[in-house]
Amino acid sequence: MSIFNSLTTAVAGINAQSTAFTNLSNNIANSQTVGYKASETSFQDTVSNNLASYAQGQAVSDGVSAYTTSQTQQQGTIAASTNTLAVAISGNGFFDVSQPNGQATAGQESFSNQQYFTRNGDFYQDKNGYLVNTSGYYLNGYMADPTTGQLSSTLSQIQVSDVAFRPTETTTLTRTGGISTSTPDSTTIYDSTGQSHDLSVTWGTPTTDASGTTTYQVTIANASSTDTTMSVMGEDSSGNTSSTTPLTYTVSFDSSCNLESVKDATGNAVGTGYTGSTATLSIPLTYTENLTTKATPTDQTISLNLGTIGSNAGTTDTNAQSDLTSDSVTTGTYQGISMETDGSIMATFSNGDTQLVGKVALASFVNPDGLMAVDGQAYQATSASGSATIGTVGSNGTGVLKTSSTESSTTDLTSDLSSLIVTQEAYTANTKIVTTADTLLQATIAMIR
Repeated sequence: MSIFNSLTTAVAGINAQSTAFTNLSNNIANSQTVGYKASETSFQDTVSNNLASYAQGQAVSDGVSAYTTSQTQQQGTIAASTNTLAVAISGNGFFDVSQPNGQATAGQESFSNQQYFTRNGDFYQDKNGYLVNTSGYYLNGYMADPTTGQLSSTLSQIQVSDVAFRPTETTTLTRTGGISTSTPDSTTIYDSTGQSHDLSVTWGTPTTDASGTTTYQVTIANASSTDTTMSVMGEDSSGNTSSTTPLTYTVSFDSSCNLESVKDATGNAVGTGYTGSTATLSIPLTYTENLTTKATPTDQTISLNLGTIGSNAGTTDTNAQSDLTSDSVTTGTYQGISMETDGSIMATFSNGDTQLVGKVALASFVNPDGLMAVDGQAYQATSASGSATIGTVGSNGTGVLKTSSTESSTTDLTSDLSSLIVTQEAYTANTKIVTTADTLLQATIAMIR
């Protein structure tokens, strides 16, 4: 190997150590950057086998090159944050994020089609309701339909502002007061998607036996002829259920107008029938697709509480005014949002209820170390990384979320500062080769003077 080759090799060494120095400097500079993944420098020798003075098949090392690698799957320490919208991934996933490509118009941003991925989960809500991290990337996920609460399967930017409260699903109706055979009881109930329906409770003409026990046949039905979505499931005397069979019960009162017993269409007692037990009528409801909202509510069973057996504190066989109330909550003022460990984004309301408004999407890759780093602790997919597999939290090995937390930088300051000393010495040693080669060349030139 000639002196000129030594110069070339030394310059390659200087360049390689410069790369290492740059990576170490970048790591140290980003030691406090949320979601930053430290870079490592790998060295590889370069071989020349074209030197005429060497036999065929022999090779000689003729330099070095440096390669930068980033261990994107290295888990950073999860630290608590005072930001309630901050979330950290414990696992292998990445947040799916976007960048805007213009100014917001009427509170709506326009976004680039380029997908980005990041581990920086330090999000906040901007003036338009978007969730944006400290690097300016907008969080993507699955939004819930504001009317039905059902999650979309289409990925979009998470935007939450001034959420309207959806009435909660009805589970219990409570009846008090007297009985009217001329005017049915009626009430509004709500399905699992927050849509309203009307129920009627009709008390038939009573019969009274010799002991003074008065018995009514109670029929529960859909009160709206135009509501084709909801069906009340009735039962015949053999116990067969059908939406075309009326739902009926037999309710009896003793001579003191106290509730005495409740029986279903088959004649069997409902509940224990003991004095002091609750008299409850079960109302099974089935649903078909709502043509307006395009959502199909979940079938539900509502309990109609008539009161207590042996008491007239609830429903009583008198002419007193009746009252039929629902346990559904129908109003609430939006107060803000919160993040859940499963990625659910919940709106909070003044009535204490929370409702789903969206869900965080996480991405996974076959080879995440093949991602291309871009500004702001973000990455783009490459042919080396493979395409992103997008799903909800926990799917495809993406991991779980830690709320009110951020993922710290993976920079190891102790190790990097030690490596910095080694890099400095290696760089200096390579420069020494250059100065030595220069001295040798000067001596060679001086030979002909």
